[in-house]
Amino acid sequence: MKVAIRSITREDQTPFLSAVRSSRRLHHPWVSPASNVTAFKRYLARNDGVSNFGFAVFLPATGQWVGVVNLTNVVYGKFRSGYLSYYAFAGFEGRGYMRRGLLAVVRYSFVTLKLHRLEANIQPGNTSSIALVRRCGFLKEGFSPGYLKINGRWRDHERWALVHNARDMRSDRHFRPARSGPET
Repeated sequence: MKVAIRSITREDQTPFLSAVRSSRRLHHPWVSPASNVTAFKRYLARNDGVSNFGFAVFLPATGQWVGVVNLTNVVYGKFRSGYLSYYAFAGFEGRGYMRRGLLAVVRYSFVTLKLHRLEANIQPGNTSSIALVRRCGFLKEGFSPGYLKINGRWRDHERWALVHNARDMRSDRHFRPARSGPET
């Protein structure tokens, strides 16, 4: 089944919060997405479409939300880099949807924003997330002790990165631009 990505908007508040609430067990202890109206409004305010982006990953045939991919702290100029975070929603994990959604955001980052490098920082015990970035071609670059504060604790993370390679993007069917929007 195809997936698509689009920017998260104010109108998404109810389905987003509902999906987050039903996915608490899946997300803990790895991520803590906005789970109330105030936090959702803060999340939207950060997503300025320049240095921070929030993308809904959804099934265009049904409109169901599969998950979220965030592209944050984008730096342009000579660095041309950004950070990725992502999470699936309960019932859609392990089905390949997030791989297609993450690759669509990678394509957007490299083709539209012309970034050169993307980084994902993942807690070592989050084997599903590590498997996802591996399947998307990311390489492990290192280990960062106490890197991010999640759920009130500073947590160690592995650094995974993907550097733009135009040849790979032409040869990989997931990287080819979609004919009618960002579906994959």
